[in-house]
Amino acid sequence: MKTKEKCDKIVTYFNKILPYADCELNYSKDYELLFAVVLSAQTTDKKVNEITSTLFKKYPNLDSFEKASLNEIEDNIRQIGLYKAKALALKDITHKLIYNFNYKVPDNKKDLLTMRGVGNKVANVVLIELFNKEEFPVDTHVFRVSKRLGLAYKNDTVEKVEEKLRKKFKKEQYKLLHHQFIHFGRYYCKAINPSCQSCELKDICLDVHNNSSIKTK
Repeated sequence: MKTKEKCDKIVTYFNKILPYADCELNYSKDYELLFAVVLSAQTTDKKVNEITSTLFKKYPNLDSFEKASLNEIEDNIRQIGLYKAKALALKDITHKLIYNFNYKVPDNKKDLLTMRGVGNKVANVVLIELFNKEEFPVDTHVFRVSKRLGLAYKNDTVEKVEEKLRKKFKKEQYKLLHHQFIHFGRYYCKAINPSCQSCELKDICLDVHNNSSIKTK
């Protein structure tokens, strides 16, 4: 199957089963999304939402986060992994947003990357969600699904996968498709016990054909 046919097939199927896929992190302010994405590293969105539902009420604005001690922030997020590093990141981000960016999340990657805990993926998520920038964030689900569906090679890096996805799909598809990849990987094409039998993409799935990495237990 040619690349364009494969991509069209994927888009058609995703639009069929996940027409309204969207960000599952809860937020009401721009910096809350940035905080939530940083907190989500190696943690589920569900767990992050549990933490932030309390965190954002206790500290309702950036000034309250700035006044809070590092230990206080740690105590409020210690239920998630890497909480010490993430607390440091939240403090650094808060300080920079207040004093460097006039209380606003910057709309460009250069500035976002100056903040602790903000790497390429976090920056891409913020840019695509808050500013509708033409980015294609690659998280663990996007990374896995892309390789299973033959959109990238097994040994490709995250950066290489992102580059290939950008080339294979139209820019106006990036935002919805990014969420569809995540939801597909989270609820259908799971790392363990994926729903292969009912999947309409199994004919192009490399793992189904090679039986190489799908785990059944």
